[in-house]
Amino acid sequence: MDSDRVEGKAKETEGELQQKWGEAKDKVRDTWEDIKDRGEDVGDEAEDRVDERGDRDDDLAESQA
Repeated sequence: MDSDRVEGKAKETEGELQQKWGEAKDKVRDTWEDIKDRGEDVGDEAEDRVDERGDRDDDLAESQA
């Protein structure tokens, strides 16, 4: 009877560990997606600033011509 209880406890612990592992993987995946999204946002913002600067330079060149 004791071996059944020990085996049951081992299975329970295994299930808990698998659940924690799954949660950890999900958290890492979500964090990675957040990082990628932020990187894309930074890239987009930089591109917008370059475009704005180019437009201002074009306007300045036209006004001086």
